[in-house]
Formats: sequence, structure tokens, C-alpha cells
Amino acid sequence: METTSARVPQLAPEQILRACDYVELVWQEQGSEEERAALARFHADGPELARLIGEFGALLLAGHLTVVPDEHADCESAYVAEKLVTVASRYLKRWCLAGGGAHTAWIAAGFLIECMQEVDQVHQFLADIRRNAYAGRPTAAA
Repeated sequence: METTSARVPQLAPEQILRACDYVELVWQEQGSEEERAALARFHADGPELARLIGEFGALLLAGHLTVVPDEHADCESAYVAEKLVTVASRYLKRWCLAGGGAHTAWIAAGFLIECMQEVDQVHQFLADIRRNAYAGRPTAAA
């Protein structure tokens, strides 16, 4: 059972790929001039970037980063995990929709990177998300 919220918007594959690209650039700490230029292009979007990263983050939290095995679906820990994901997703989205722009998106991406490192290496995890988006599969469906 995956803790999935029906309130999480379904992002288009292009949005998922764009969010993955941005998060990976933040994770790599933009060492090369090309990476710095790519980040500058993302940051030019400001509030749109923050909104995208907020929605992408909520999608990741709900659909990928907290998975409770079926045999524990009725346990108190599963209930607690679901509530934590719901609250974290809500605050992440609210924070990113509050108009903080590129700086907010950057901080949110850092938060997601920390979460992803608990699950897997960030690059491989994002590659899996990209593969799902290319295949046209929903990323938050059970």
C-alpha cells in the first residue's frame, strides 16, 4: 500500500522531467558553467518554478518516498506515516505556493534531496522517475 493523497495534482510527464532536471542540478551543486547556466534559466521562472517543485515534492512524498508494506497497512505505524506524509506534503505545497519564487524552490529541492537520499541515490531515483514519466505511467498511482 502506498500512502497516496487524492489531493496531489497529477503532473504532466514534461513537468515531471523538468522537475527532475532541476532537482538533479541542485543536487550536483552546479559545478560546471553549463550547469550554472541551466540553473539560471530555471530560476528565471521564479514562482512557476516554486509551484512546480512544490507539486512535484508532494507527488514524490505521497507516491514514492513513503511506502508501507501490505502486511503493515493496518498498523499504527502506517497510519502515522500516512499522516506525516500528508502534513509534509501540505506544508511543502503551501510553502512553494506562497510566492517565494526561485529561492523557495531551491530550498524545497534540498529538502527533497535529503528525503531521496534516505531511499536511494538521488541520480538513480530521479532516473527511475524519468523512466516512469517517459513510459506514461502515473507516478503517484498505487
